[in-house]
Amino acid sequence: MSTTAEAVEDYNNCVASSGGATDALLVCVTSRLSQLEEQVAATSQSTTTQAAYSRDVFLVLSAALVFYMQAGFAMVCAGAVRRKNLQNTMLKNLLDACGSALSFWSVGYAFAFGDGAKNANAFIGTTNFFLMDVDDLAFWVFQYAFSAAAVTIVAGTLAERCKMKAYFLYSVFLSGWVYPIVVHSIWSGEGFLSPSKPGGAFLDVGVIDFAGSGVVHLTGGVTALVATHILGSRRGRFYDEVTGEPLEVPMEIRGHSISLQMIGTMILWFAWYGFNAGSALLFDVEEAHLVAATAAVTTTLAAGTGGIAALGINMLAQGIIHGESYYDITP
Repeated sequence: MSTTAEAVEDYNNCVASSGGATDALLVCVTSRLSQLEEQVAATSQSTTTQAAYSRDVFLVLSAALVFYMQAGFAMVCAGAVRRKNLQNTMLKNLLDACGSALSFWSVGYAFAFGDGAKNANAFIGTTNFFLMDVDDLAFWVFQYAFSAAAVTIVAGTLAERCKMKAYFLYSVFLSGWVYPIVVHSIWSGEGFLSPSKPGGAFLDVGVIDFAGSGVVHLTGGVTALVATHILGSRRGRFYDEVTGEPLEVPMEIRGHSISLQMIGTMILWFAWYGFNAGSALLFDVEEAHLVAATAAVTTTLAAGTGGIAALGINMLAQGIIHGESYYDITP
């Protein structure tokens, strides 16, 4: 846009070119104003396009970080199981990513975020199956990574005690049906727990979940608890594998690699920056970048504090039980 000096210069040019004729002067000034309006509109459009580009790029990068959690969970699980079950555990983690991708693409996203205008309800979405009429693909990738994370939370709980076919069916069912219903209830604009629900939020407040502490992790955790109750303990843990008789002393089952567990832990910490900071990009506010930075700082401090606290509590417990405190990172 022209500065004051440029505007004065433009006016003087119009006066000079009009030869003192009022009509010609008005035509010149009007033409110049139209040009300025077009420049302002073009600048505004360019700014909007750049903002959308930045948002999509960072959202996809955040989705990649969240998806990297699959590797972190895989390493933790691999280190926590016995060597003979390593391949089985790795394949289950791979099935999480593959099964979730297909089920969330086909029906999961529609149930979670489908526009219910045709059949508006607070329970489930009714459109956008197979990503039909979905323009915001970056948002889909981000949400898919979340769904895969919810599914793989259960992987460690079912380690060494679940058949492959059953696990694959669980992965597809959780990401295609159970998880999307929870998402629709809280994160869609029509869910019965959504703060923006038409007709008023639940208890006039609704549920605000910034980055999935309830939607993702509570859903995965409750599913893991139910699965554990159904499957029971690992074979040989409390009962003899041959006779089925209760063991006098429960057999201790330890993971085969502390190194893999540590690598997985650090990968998960790294991926959490995409999980938490990336969620701030979904806020349609000018201060979204500040929210993302604050989330990253909080993630760092939470992880560091949690690690120190866990190590300290473990040392205290060892001192009470064995009479001597020592450093131990084994589960």
